[in-house]
Amino acid sequence: MEPEFNAPSWSDELDCAVTLCDTEGVVLYQNERSIAVNGDVRGRSMLPCHNERSRAIIARLIAEGGRNVYTIEKRGVHKLIYQTAWRRKGVIGGLVEFSLELPDKMPHYVRS
Repeated sequence: MEPEFNAPSWSDELDCAVTLCDTEGVVLYQNERSIAVNGDVRGRSMLPCHNERSRAIIARLIAEGGRNVYTIEKRGVHKLIYQTAWRRKGVIGGLVEFSLELPDKMPHYVRS
């Protein structure tokens, strides 16, 4: 049975992958892009899909909050990965990951 989670409908069709898990690493929500990229893993633990180093980062984020942000290249596509704890009424409820494809050339602006 799929765990109950009421995700905001605006995230369903975002042009980036959104994956959300609970404090045990069980996937509660995936938007359409996440399902297309990763398959439908709702109701299953995401931990077996990660190496020991990644599992330690996930555990730290779930225990302490904070964020883990990095870029990757996968099959020639550059992506920004943004992982952070999500909260409900101030209590950490798990982890959310946003995976955004980056263009080959991207401007960088310095604003004051």
